[in-house]
Amino acid sequence: MRHEDVSLRRAPAPPTHSIGSRTPLVDGIEKVTGRARYTADLPLGPTLVGRIGRSPVAHGVIRRIDATRALALPGVRAVITGEDFAAPYGVIPISQNEWPLARGKVRYRGEPLFAVAAEDEAAAEAALAAVAVDIEPLPALFTAAEARAPGAPLLHENKPGNIEREVEQDFGDVAAGFAAADLVLERRYECAEVAHGQIELNATVAHWEPERERLTVHSVTQVPYYLHLTLAQTLGLDSSQIRVVKPFVGGGFGHRVEPLNFEMVAAALARAASGAVKLELTREEGFLTHRGRPATETRLKIGMKRSGEITAVDAEVVQRGGAYGGYGLVTILYAGALLHALYKVGAVRYRGYRVYTNLPPCGAMRGHGAVNVRFAFESLLDEMAAELGLDPFVVRRANLIEPPYRTLNDLQVNSCGLAQCLDAVEQASGWRERRGKLGRGRGLGMACSHYVSGSAKPVHWSGEPHAVVNLKLDFDTGITVLTGASDIGQGSSTLLAQVVAEVLLLPMARIRVVATDSALTPKDNGSYSSRVSFMVGNAALRAAQGLKRVLVEAAAKRMEVEPDDIDWQGESCCVAGTDRRMDFAQVVQAALADTGTLTVKGTWSTPPETQGGKFRGAAVGSTAGFSYAAQVVEVSVDEDTGMVRVERVWVAHDCGRALNPLAVEGQVQGAVWMGMGQALSEETRYHAGLPLAANFLDYRIPTIAESPPIEVTLVESMDPLGPFGAKEASEGGLHAFPPALAAAVCDAIGLRVRELPLSPDRLLEAIQARRREEKLRALRAGRPGADVPEAERR
Repeated sequence: MRHEDVSLRRAPAPPTHSIGSRTPLVDGIEKVTGRARYTADLPLGPTLVGRIGRSPVAHGVIRRIDATRALALPGVRAVITGEDFAAPYGVIPISQNEWPLARGKVRYRGEPLFAVAAEDEAAAEAALAAVAVDIEPLPALFTAAEARAPGAPLLHENKPGNIEREVEQDFGDVAAGFAAADLVLERRYECAEVAHGQIELNATVAHWEPERERLTVHSVTQVPYYLHLTLAQTLGLDSSQIRVVKPFVGGGFGHRVEPLNFEMVAAALARAASGAVKLELTREEGFLTHRGRPATETRLKIGMKRSGEITAVDAEVVQRGGAYGGYGLVTILYAGALLHALYKVGAVRYRGYRVYTNLPPCGAMRGHGAVNVRFAFESLLDEMAAELGLDPFVVRRANLIEPPYRTLNDLQVNSCGLAQCLDAVEQASGWRERRGKLGRGRGLGMACSHYVSGSAKPVHWSGEPHAVVNLKLDFDTGITVLTGASDIGQGSSTLLAQVVAEVLLLPMARIRVVATDSALTPKDNGSYSSRVSFMVGNAALRAAQGLKRVLVEAAAKRMEVEPDDIDWQGESCCVAGTDRRMDFAQVVQAALADTGTLTVKGTWSTPPETQGGKFRGAAVGSTAGFSYAAQVVEVSVDEDTGMVRVERVWVAHDCGRALNPLAVEGQVQGAVWMGMGQALSEETRYHAGLPLAANFLDYRIPTIAESPPIEVTLVESMDPLGPFGAKEASEGGLHAFPPALAAAVCDAIGLRVRELPLSPDRLLEAIQARRREEKLRALRAGRPGADVPEAERR
């Protein structure tokens, strides 16, 4: 029986004043005209040129770094090493084991070793060449298996077995769940390490004022507040001596979601040279700084009833994390936590291992922790559906969550539009009419996904609100939104302006946004885990409500009535039922009469009931709201070359209320496109620790030539905690693409692939392996008992 077509029965919420309208981004004109100033563009006056000297070996003991010759060169102003820093760093307080410049040991090829500041590029390059370095090589470990092998050398003395974090979690009776299942399957999946591919190169401009002992840093960061903390820690400064400004950012996707070594290096160089230093990295250095998605091995076992109901899950995940901690312990926890909250599951056992290796550190790339495991989970569901003779949509619908719902691992789901997402893509793609009927070499596949709307607990727990927004009102009658939230292209500044305009019923022209300057704007934890729309949006909502109360009270006082008698209409207000009226400028004048400039604050913190359970690691994965998505992917496959072409994608995303449908659709399309890159071609490869594709020619990101039409349907489940019902919109759409593509390839040529990326060489090898196996079976069937020649077995 066809599932009820809820998505077609319930239309999206109509636009109101500013919410729900397709609003161009407030900074869009600057970006498309070239007026936007990115970090490397800033006209900050004369600056010294910074350069970083990097380790030529993957693992070794630093015996000597001698800068004597370099400092004697004309134009060279400073040379620094790891000894010039006060402390190591790391975004997670309990795993800070990385120095901005290596101290004692180097742990990956290309690790920053020393840095120079000079008056021009030629002098800086000469200084790099003049520094003498002596490193005693140590055995290097490039795979998780090598690092976990008995007797393997330790990369960090306090981490036995080179395990950064081991996770053991059990929820429910897994053995009983498997016993109750009609089908139990176990498979292994591998996903290659991938990089972010952000357009803007890394750059930082640091200015040290020796007279005042103050530091100003402009940088490409997604997390200005965390960078501020880290600069103070690594340079041994008081936080009051530091100012951090985030200019326009040309993409982040998680690469810049933690403070990065070059940012501290630029600041230390500026202090050492008593001036300003600009440090710009090359594309290759961006790949060395990395923080991408880790190579992941997943062993997954699922039990299922004939109805499609999931009775038990047993997952083991091994992530190759690289040389340092970063977000590693969070990523390996997310991998287990987000086995829950997409579907109802009877019982779950999870074992996770984050492993140190002698490679650039991995981090929190878009959708971190969940993407690779979701590939495994959805792929196995598809295979089990086929074995049970069930349509893949039937299996998903058999396990739908009905909110409010508390998962086995204490995640609170207050809204879920997955049922509507499934209906939308099933109908839009013509699934029932077309799947399995497109002819050899063409197929359809589907998958589902979900993600968090911000982390329920901040990385640095201080007891402060999770988000703060200040609204400033002055004589010019304009309203300035002051926020520390980082707009990195996702449109958060536009969203905040829309929220304020909606509450006050004012035109967007009256609203300006000033963001991410620690000397002017309130603290915000940054742009990560899709937290800004939900958390900062709520703070802006509360600030606007507070300002509206102030304005209404001022109008009521001037007109000598009660505030409840005021009918607020935005550009004017009146006494209800009369023709007594004040325009907005008069109201502002009345509000400022006694106090002058007004600043109204709004704050928001995650409610306690959404902050997870009490077990170890429970806070990771908990959130105030989950987004949901479903996708159908259509592909064509050339079996002679292994080429896969994505012909079309249908995606439905439950974003709660779509505050700005134009921006949401763009974010969903970008997520799908990023998933396509990981599924088809993106892979960071190394030889003896040296990156083999550290540029955009060799590292294959899909271009517009490979990009298919992506048809987006927005489902609005109206989350009770989100601002106007909104929740996450930019990450959840990524997870479903790789498994949907793999399912489509299986529909096209009958071959299940369990390794990403599905590049032509990898797929062609699998096709040829199947042909050899078919030939062997035919030979055995034709000549019972006969030996198969060695050449045929190969």
